[in-house]
Amino acid sequence: MLPWSHELAGDLHRHTIDSALLRGNPLGDPHERPLWVYTPPGYDADDTTRYPSIYVIQGYGGHLGMWDNRSPYRQPFTETADAVFAGGEAPGCIVVYVDAWTAYGGSQFVDSPGTGAYHSYLCTEVVPWIDARYRTIAKPASRAISGKSSGGFGAMITPMLRPDLFGALATHAGDALYEYCYLNEFAKAVRALRDYDHDIRKWWADFQGRPSFTKEHDMWLLVILGCAAAFSAAEDGTPELPFDPKTGALIPERWERWLAWDPVRMMDTYADALRTQRAIWIDAGTRDEWFLDLGAEAFRAGLSRIGIPDERIYFELIPAGHGGIDYRYPQAMSWLANRLER
Repeated sequence: MLPWSHELAGDLHRHTIDSALLRGNPLGDPHERPLWVYTPPGYDADDTTRYPSIYVIQGYGGHLGMWDNRSPYRQPFTETADAVFAGGEAPGCIVVYVDAWTAYGGSQFVDSPGTGAYHSYLCTEVVPWIDARYRTIAKPASRAISGKSSGGFGAMITPMLRPDLFGALATHAGDALYEYCYLNEFAKAVRALRDYDHDIRKWWADFQGRPSFTKEHDMWLLVILGCAAAFSAAEDGTPELPFDPKTGALIPERWERWLAWDPVRMMDTYADALRTQRAIWIDAGTRDEWFLDLGAEAFRAGLSRIGIPDERIYFELIPAGHGGIDYRYPQAMSWLANRLER
């Protein structure tokens, strides 16, 4: 595989959207956000054909420019997604790449006093913005959302909360079954915070003052800080950890706020919304470092429990860890594109 970029068969349009909802957000992050929109081959051939849309969101620490990252022997997703439609593997779709970056590296795609109104930004600003400017089929049966890791979490919860917008999803190693994916990392964080007087804000100040990710614990402390800002922030926006930073003991009222966002636990409350989904793709690596294969298993089992027919679900565990599964993204996109209503 040649390591250089090549011209897409479709077109990738790079926009900036001015968000009223993100203006004045708690972290002072930009309210003007990049937004990429892919139109498939043939889109410009006439001005009447309308297309389904697939929204793509990223994992923690991801930002929009990373979709164009090129690794050895791997094409970036902008190219592999284009190949799905250029090669006739699936009928054309509009693909929307959404940015939800924060100073903490992510937002979990939820509304929070600790980060800002990122779920509302996606649903009430980005979706109408796209529908007003591109020839989409503006109904849930023709609109899907896809993501990996924290993006996979966002792809699971968004159709639950907004089935009026999204009627299909793909989750790759999405955050779920929190007792397995988070608790072990809390214990590691407590050990790391000994160097900072048990104060994650002191670590944050240190992190900001040196080259990033130069200490072993940096990435996971960043995730914990960002998730605390998303899931258990105080009313004034201060992130509150769900555990005692000295002993590691869980703080039940805060931990319950995290568990309330566990997709596996949300399923019964939002069963009716999930039953409206016409296509649900779930995968994860069998060696996932955060045991998100177990979360995938639990989410799949829950779908059967609430009565979603097997023919609407694709489920697979693959021999991999948390990383290196980007080759699955275009496979899921093809599967979704063939099931969205036209």
